Formats: sequence, C-alpha cells, structure tokens
Amino acid sequence: MKICSFLKNSLIDFPGHIASVVFTNGCNWNCWYCQNKGILNSEVDKTDEFFNFLRERVGFIDGVVVCGGEPTIHPDLPEFISKIKDLGFDVKLDTNGTNPNLLQHLIDKKLIDYVAMDLKNTAKNLAKTVCSTNDLDKIDKSIEILLSGKVNYEFRTTVVPELTNADIVEIAQNITGAPIYILQQYRKPDFLTSAPEPKTIETLQEMCTSANKYVKTIIR
Repeated sequence: MKICSFLKNSLIDFPGHIASVVFTNGCNWNCWYCQNKGILNSEVDKTDEFFNFLRERVGFIDGVVVCGGEPTIHPDLPEFISKIKDLGFDVKLDTNGTNPNLLQHLIDKKLIDYVAMDLKNTAKNLAKTVCSTNDLDKIDKSIEILLSGKVNYEFRTTVVPELTNADIVEIAQNITGAPIYILQQYRKPDFLTSAPEPKTIETLQEMCTSANKYVKTIIR
C-alpha cells in the first residue's frame, strides 16, 4: 500500500489525541462527492517520508489516523499499522466497513484503538451515493463487529443532499447501542461545476433530533 499524502498534526480527527493523518490510495467505492478523488489513483508514495516524520515526532504526537480512499482494500494494512504501533502510537482506522474480516483481524490483534465507520446511506439507497450494491452483507457484519464493543468506535454519515430525514432515522435504528452517531455537513466538491447545495443547519438539526431517539447523535 502507498501513503499518498499525510497531515502532520490534527486535534480533531482522533478523539483525545494529537494525531497525524495518513491517506492511502485506492478505493472500492466511487462516492460522487468524495473530497479525496485526487489521490485515489495517485502513484505518489510518501511512506518512507511519513515514517521518518513519525520517528521525529515521538513524544509530540500520540496517534495516527489511517484513512483513504479505503485502507482495508490493502492486504498489507496490518503490517503497515504494526510499524506504527511499534513506534508507540495509538491508531485510528477510518473505514467504509466493506472488509469485516480484516476489521476483525485488526481488532483481535489489538492493532487499532479506535474505528470510525462511515455509513453512506441506507441499504436500499446505497448505490445512489457509492455506486456499489455488492457490500451490504459486509457492512452489516462490520456494524455487528463494532457493536460488540471490543474496540472504541463511532459511526458517522456525511449528510449529502440525497439523504432524507427518514434515511437518517433508518441508519440510526440500525446502530442502536452505539456510543455515538455523528452527522457531518457535506461540502460541495470543487471538481463538480453543478454540485447540489448542502442542507441547511436547521435541516441537520432536525435530522439530529430524529436520530437521537435511537442513538446519541451529534453534528460535527
């Protein structure tokens, strides 16, 4: 796997940590609004640069966020994370949940300390957002794994224009028992000249109130 880019310091991406954020190339989905499309097919490899940076920051940062793209499409992800853990850093994984077997392996081997799983849409409407309908059983399995509570985690949804209040409620009902569900505001992608407008904050608040009946929900 390749590290296409990395953010040196973040105070918001890993709860309770000062963290670096690494971006892997490649994804098994094609979300129309993805802010990271520019790196998905990147041939840039900053892996060595990243590890050199980490070694210099021991004691200054305490965590690393591994995101993408979709990190779990890479079979060597466990080895990559092991190298980070060997340096003494906690690791957060951002994932779409389409590789539950690898997710379970990472948890069992104590290679990850926190998981953020993106729930893009309801099962019946997933294809509208991610251009794939082949991963529904895998997503359900990943939700089940996280709900078992073997690792700290959150679920989150970027509230793209096609999502309705009913969709958010359905997602929330499916993750009842989770510690937190986060609604994120969609940002218009720069590469689309006619991208739809984001929902109003009032609409987001209504969705948050509706979802909060089933799982603790906040807007980030």
